[in-house]
Amino acid sequence: MAPTVPSAAKSASPSQPSGKSEVADLKQQLRQLAGSRAPDADDQRRDVFKRVISCMTAGIDVSAAFGEMVLCSATSDVVTKKMCYLYVGAHARAHPDLALLTINFLQRDCRDQDPTIRGLALRSLCSLRVPNLVEYLVTPLATGLKDPSSYVRMIAAVGAAKLYHISATACIDADLPASLKALMLSDPDAQVVANCLHALQEIWSQEAANSEAAAREIETLYSKPVVFYLLNKIKEFSEWAQCLVLELASKFLPSDNNEIFDIMNLLEDRLQHANGAVVLSTIKVFLHLTMSMTDVHQQVYERIKAPLLTLVGAGSPEQSYSVLCHLHLLVMRAPMLFSSDYKSFYCQYSDPSYVKKLKLEMLTAIANESNTYEIVTELCEYAGNVDVPIARESIRAVGKIALQQYDVNAIVDRLLQFLEMDKDYVTAETLVLVKDLLRKYPQWSHDCIAVVGNISSKNIQEPKGKAALIWMLGEYSQDMHDAPYVLESLVENWDEEHSPEVRLHLLTAVMKCFFKRPPETQKALGATLAAGLSDTHQDVHDRALFYYRLLQYDPAVAERVVNPPKQAVSVFADTQSSEMKDRIFDEFNSLSVVYQKPSYMFTDKEHRGPFEYSEDLTNLAVGAEAQENVISAQRYQENDNDLLLSTSDKEDNGTRASNGSAASTYNAPSDLIGSSLISSQAPAETSLINTSGPTYSSQSNFSLDDLLGLGLNESPAPPPQPTLTLNSKPVLDPGTFQKKWGQLALALTQECSLSPQGAASLMNPQSLIRHMQSNYIQCIASGGQPPNYKFFFYAQKDGATAFFLVECIVNTASAKAQLKIKADDGTAAEAFSTLFQSALSKFGLS
Repeated sequence: MAPTVPSAAKSASPSQPSGKSEVADLKQQLRQLAGSRAPDADDQRRDVFKRVISCMTAGIDVSAAFGEMVLCSATSDVVTKKMCYLYVGAHARAHPDLALLTINFLQRDCRDQDPTIRGLALRSLCSLRVPNLVEYLVTPLATGLKDPSSYVRMIAAVGAAKLYHISATACIDADLPASLKALMLSDPDAQVVANCLHALQEIWSQEAANSEAAAREIETLYSKPVVFYLLNKIKEFSEWAQCLVLELASKFLPSDNNEIFDIMNLLEDRLQHANGAVVLSTIKVFLHLTMSMTDVHQQVYERIKAPLLTLVGAGSPEQSYSVLCHLHLLVMRAPMLFSSDYKSFYCQYSDPSYVKKLKLEMLTAIANESNTYEIVTELCEYAGNVDVPIARESIRAVGKIALQQYDVNAIVDRLLQFLEMDKDYVTAETLVLVKDLLRKYPQWSHDCIAVVGNISSKNIQEPKGKAALIWMLGEYSQDMHDAPYVLESLVENWDEEHSPEVRLHLLTAVMKCFFKRPPETQKALGATLAAGLSDTHQDVHDRALFYYRLLQYDPAVAERVVNPPKQAVSVFADTQSSEMKDRIFDEFNSLSVVYQKPSYMFTDKEHRGPFEYSEDLTNLAVGAEAQENVISAQRYQENDNDLLLSTSDKEDNGTRASNGSAASTYNAPSDLIGSSLISSQAPAETSLINTSGPTYSSQSNFSLDDLLGLGLNESPAPPPQPTLTLNSKPVLDPGTFQKKWGQLALALTQECSLSPQGAASLMNPQSLIRHMQSNYIQCIASGGQPPNYKFFFYAQKDGATAFFLVECIVNTASAKAQLKIKADDGTAAEAFSTLFQSALSKFGLS
């Protein structure tokens, strides 16, 4: 008789494993218990096994005890066997050589008299997932599919699918799919039938790509005999199995209307099921079967309203959100059918924010002439909510309702009342909505401007709210007495305004005001153009340059461009196309509805982002073009520590200081005029830009500058920038590039523009690579797909070992390039940036 295990006092607590010493102690105790026939041996084994599993949970490597665990597996205690199977399944994959030790006792247990042990052993045997053990799985699986115990047959059905993923050939050669099909159509146990159906769908769907026979077998699953056989047994299935059968039924193509009504009658009581997944699966069947029957389809909407609304109020917040997402999809398709149930979508105090936000969207969608007053009244109550995001959403919802209704008198009054609330975010959101309302309903300008004119721009901190106010100051400056003076005060604080959006609106607003009230705005316009031309943000600088040249060309043309006759906006653009909504509807009762995007956008690899690359630059294949230092585009896996980041990286447009050299080319109107890009002699009817480039007279230049009070011609020219010469034949291998990129700090982050010809030339990315090579700037990697391309360039300072590394992300739609520059010599980064942008701007012009 083997000696007993030492007392528990010497054993470590299961919750406090002590590492290697603990594993050694466990191995010793397992050896002592192997083959022991002591009366309490089973209890002692169970305690030791518990400690082993505890060590596994704590992350301690207990694979050293694999042999001892197998030796102790010879026990009739079901709990001990479960723990042994758990241990074996966890370590067999990492240690396939040790997994061979488990085959004998697992096969022996597959023949045990207890069906529970037979099932557990078969499940563990299939979970080993070791390819060289496949031959030991086929016979137990074939025997398990014929086992008298339904539990074992259920395990065997799932095991067949596992075997297919380990070795598809072994599964098909053993004819397991045929056995599964026969079992599915004849087994009296509903769970066995469901497991067989699931396994067959998994096997045949993957096999269909290579086998016509498998494709035909899939068609048989959707045939009338199989579908009706399963639907007639649906009450016997578990909730999971019911969803599986209902998903199958939703793909069934009925031959006539009678079959549709038969299926709907069979499933009528499933709409009252307590499980939300079953209800949604049933609704999907009803909706898809009646798509071609307009009247019946509308009746289905009426029928499914009550079950869905019941699920919204009866379940957890997570279930409510999921059901609300499906309701939201249905409301978008048929808002009139839900308009009478608007009170069901009122926000409850206990609702989480994500549920409240979705309810607000639904209230917006179902608002019509009969319920608008009640809905808007409710939404106005939410505007003072302590939850700021919900308060914002409620104000936006009121504005959206106003934009889609004909009688907006009361809604406009409510919106204008929001401006009296002493809350910055309320004022900002309301100003944005008032701006949109004025674009659609210009007749309300008098009432709105009377209230908006009393708001001080100093009290508005949010950029979008300030931009909306500036837009109204420019658009309706003839009706607002103080508009020129308010704009002038904003221009005086130009350097304190950090938002490019506000500065862009301010440029346009001052231009509009100038054409309506010239004497009062002349000084402000000059100051605005001067500030805009020296602005470090590329878009602001370009717009100021455009306005300056436009005024220089012909003020009458400038007025027609900047301040044309306005037409009311009839319809605002929808954020989601009807085609996209239809695709989401086709995937009803799936994550597509919750994410509000088709499944291909979040499952297929090519839709996970504009760029996907392999893990490092050392995998780049250098072909014949290596002689020219051109490396073909490779695909890299995105990694936080990798140099190849996705194009969704944060835009640094707001970091004005980092864009210092982007706009430094144009410091004064005299510099602009010197390039002579616009002809002052061309008639007003012709294009504003004349590529032939006739020069302007200095008298014309001075007259415009004096008129606007710019006074920039007298300013001294900027000091010349030190020239930078690049090595014509730099050499840098991918590994060194990646190492340098990881070590060097970011020197500059900038945005620059491409010419339209350059953006068009990027249909062939190699053309840009060759162009940059002609400027001694080499490409080491490139990738992407239209409209986004990513390039990695490098260059070397002539006569020195210092390298410059560039990440260049180009969007051909906007003709913009985002640059990130790193340099061994940080003092030369600005000069290199200027040289790089100069080369990039000439791309496509030659």
